[in-house]
Amino acid sequence: MYEFDWSSIPGALPFLWDGMKITLEITVQAIVIGIVWGTLLAMMRLSSIKPLSWFAAGYVNLFRAVPLVMVLLWFFLIVPKFIETLFNFPPGADLRLSSAMMGFALFESAYYSEIIRAGIQSVPKGQVAAAYALGMNYRQAMRLVILPQAFRNMIPLLLTQAIILFQDTSLVYVSALADFFGAAYKVGDRDGRLVELLLFAGAVYFVICFSVSRLVKHFQNKYHPA
Repeated sequence: MYEFDWSSIPGALPFLWDGMKITLEITVQAIVIGIVWGTLLAMMRLSSIKPLSWFAAGYVNLFRAVPLVMVLLWFFLIVPKFIETLFNFPPGADLRLSSAMMGFALFESAYYSEIIRAGIQSVPKGQVAAAYALGMNYRQAMRLVILPQAFRNMIPLLLTQAIILFQDTSLVYVSALADFFGAAYKVGDRDGRLVELLLFAGAVYFVICFSVSRLVKHFQNKYHPA
């Protein structure tokens, strides 16, 4: 019978915390960039200007049809070479973190775009008409009337997508980046206690994701009471 030994975990906590900081850094930046770029994509897709609408639709459909791990591999293999050439970085510079952030942000923006588009469409059309009646132009109506209401309606979905993103950051192992999961795997493999370290990592993911899911439930009850 397998005998569990958790003695490796206390000494590994500083290394695991460094990995968690990378995980959180990727998550937060991907959320911020994803929401900003996703909002622009949603507005382009709803635009009456066909080229903008076609571009946004093509972008969203492309990234939603490709596995995330493949996107990360593309950025891991292509982006460092591009950045080295564009900014004259020395060959061999470690750009794994930048590549991972860019890959996650552009990938997640496709999903945020659909959430935001649905949120915009959920705002009654009478609100748009009222904004125009007050003398607002399209940009003012979107910024002051439509988007604030849409984002309030979207908070639960945005947080749910953030949970999924946080979980998906473990896929950066394809670039050998030591995020939280990667750090746990390396320590467990080094100490011969892979089962214990992965169980510990799973427990940490569960606690964080469960806590945020309770926050999602709170916002659902607040903005969409049964």
